[in-house]
Amino acid sequence: MASHIVGYPRMGPKRELKFALESFWDGKSSAEDLQKVAADLRSSIWKQMSDAGIKFIPSNTFSCYDQVLDTTAMLGAVPPRYGWNGGEIGFDVYFSMARGNASVPAMEMTKWFDTNYHYIVPELGPEVNFSYASHKAVNEYKEAKALGVDTVPVLVGPVSYLLLSKPAKGVEKSFSLLSLIDKILPVYQEVLAELKAAGASWIQFDEPKLVMDLGAHELQAFTHAYSALEASLSGLNVLVETYFADVPVEAYKTLTSLKSVTGFGFDLVRGTKTLELIKGGFPSGKYLFAGVVDGRNIWANNLASSLDTLKALEGIVGKDKLVVSTSCSLLHTAVDLVNEPKLDKEIKSWLAFAAQKVVEVNALATALAGQQDEAFFSANAAAQASRKSSPRVTNETVQKAAAALKGSDHRRATNVSARLDSQQKKLNLPILPTTTIGSFPQTMDLRRVRREYKAKKISEQNYVEAIKEEINKVVKIQEELDIDVLVHGEPERNDMVEYFGEQLSGFAFTANGWVQSYGSRCVKPPIIYGDVSRPKAMTVFWSSMAQSMTKRPMKGMLTGPVTILNWSFVRNDQPRFETCYQIALAIKDEVEDLEKAGITVIQIDEAALREGLPLRKSEHSFYLNWAVHSFRITNCGVEDTTQIHTHMCYSNFNDIIHSIIDMDADVITIENSRSDEKLLSVFREGVKYGAGIGPGVYDIHSPRIPSEEEIADRIEKMLAVLESNILWVNPDCGLKTRKYAEVKPALSNMVAAAKHLRTKLGSAQ
Repeated sequence: MASHIVGYPRMGPKRELKFALESFWDGKSSAEDLQKVAADLRSSIWKQMSDAGIKFIPSNTFSCYDQVLDTTAMLGAVPPRYGWNGGEIGFDVYFSMARGNASVPAMEMTKWFDTNYHYIVPELGPEVNFSYASHKAVNEYKEAKALGVDTVPVLVGPVSYLLLSKPAKGVEKSFSLLSLIDKILPVYQEVLAELKAAGASWIQFDEPKLVMDLGAHELQAFTHAYSALEASLSGLNVLVETYFADVPVEAYKTLTSLKSVTGFGFDLVRGTKTLELIKGGFPSGKYLFAGVVDGRNIWANNLASSLDTLKALEGIVGKDKLVVSTSCSLLHTAVDLVNEPKLDKEIKSWLAFAAQKVVEVNALATALAGQQDEAFFSANAAAQASRKSSPRVTNETVQKAAAALKGSDHRRATNVSARLDSQQKKLNLPILPTTTIGSFPQTMDLRRVRREYKAKKISEQNYVEAIKEEINKVVKIQEELDIDVLVHGEPERNDMVEYFGEQLSGFAFTANGWVQSYGSRCVKPPIIYGDVSRPKAMTVFWSSMAQSMTKRPMKGMLTGPVTILNWSFVRNDQPRFETCYQIALAIKDEVEDLEKAGITVIQIDEAALREGLPLRKSEHSFYLNWAVHSFRITNCGVEDTTQIHTHMCYSNFNDIIHSIIDMDADVITIENSRSDEKLLSVFREGVKYGAGIGPGVYDIHSPRIPSEEEIADRIEKMLAVLESNILWVNPDCGLKTRKYAEVKPALSNMVAAAKHLRTKLGSAQ
């Protein structure tokens, strides 16, 4: 029986690639040093899969930044601003495209489907001259072969590549990216010829765009591309891999009728409806790569249940044509449980990271071939049973409270304009009030204090004193700058999700469960394994302390339920919305305790609300309804005079603006400075918005300090489409990653711009 892995994490079990990249970027190590770390990681991954008995081992899924950028390099599609003059693309041009350089900005980065990974968006147009400019796919195939491993080279498929691109600056927005298909296929043909010559017998094309809502024209492009490649593909076995969702009926028909293709890969974890399509008809003599092991979560596979699915499929496609696979690349899961010595034993038995998933795939293939590893299967069954019955997973009280939510839609008693009036009487803010988003710079000293406290090297009393001193400093700075609504700066927090997860029950944390977000940046998602509740207040102590230091309003700072959910590994034994409602109830308790403690402005961040949006339009409204409902649950019980803020990060608001209005927050601050025009166009098009709104007036992701004129100009643009009585003035995100030398002058210019416009508005009235 055959087994296959779609792709594997690149960072390394201890983030070796991250540190090698950052050292190279800082000029502390050479290109050769970086290449050596990369080669060592690749060879250990291939060896690991080979030792585990995997038959179809992928190559070219490793990357020093991103697989779509690798494809852009392969096609020689380098935007002219990088000054590339042909020849093999090296690190200098490659990393300039990814990160920008002293003279030109980076290419845009955006989310890879609905994951938390980000890819570099190709910039294409009719003028691009494609040429074969990076031999990475062939080189890595040969590298593995020299180590005695015959791999399946993986390429981003030509149609998905074009559909994931955008028209370059200066190219008509309406330009058809698919019109470039015949210009890129010749490069693919050269790559295929070289792979064939090097001895490759299988090739994998990733075409994940097939799971999206595609029109006839787009589906036609698949038929066209793969028939145009037919001659180049003869003598090769070809796998077309899809993932992240069901393949729609029309796309399934198009895909399975591609003549030059030998095998089809489907995600059977998130694509359960695809199972029905396969049962309804699968082309005879073709291979089915069945993705039954979840590449996007950290739970151990239910082997008995997967085996049943596989046996049913075997009856349809034939014993020798079924290949056991992962649902998608393992890039989206943590690397290896071996590096988690501190994780609770029972919880650990419920988990499988990438290295363990490789073993699961092989165990299922072996079992299908009639050689089931009884010990492995029975240990798995025992772990599944213990997870079902564990008292740590189920909390009756929480289950009851969440079930009781079904009857109401949890809206505040009065409408937003009436609430804003009551709040203004209490808060007495000027027109165009100024505030910041929450965090202030996290200095090395501050990080050291948190680290030492965690390692029990300093006492709780010393820790509290150090944090109190920091909060006091942040309050003084804001008062000197004359900001209207203050924040405490979050010096006690490591991360906006982890900080809350550590204080809620039902969460577990890893030491090395890192997942690549983009480039060298990794995140370490908490694991939600059980019912969520809040044993005691989480932020009241610090917020009350901060409020006692000033007469101005001090914002309470919370992370919202949808963001906590979307940035965690979520339990898979109940629907996501049920877990979200449980988190919402825990945050509701905190909101009400902050209010009792005299905090009159409370911000509940929903940075990741849009990130959870399903890939298919037909599923959007269901998700948005429960996500927005969860947010309302957190604050439906507060007084009219308590002002609820929320903050959201760069997302395309335009398509979910009605859901944002339905959140019914009193004030929403939005990260917007990179896409000013996009956001304001929503309001220009006549969407009525009655709540307070603060589109970010400067970009905190850049060290540059905006001038007072520049900020005033931005605010004036906003005033052209928004009423002056609802507009707030704020940066676009938290200031955690910036230095005080940048923060103070930038905020000073921001406050000056707001005051200048207040005077101007006052004299106009």
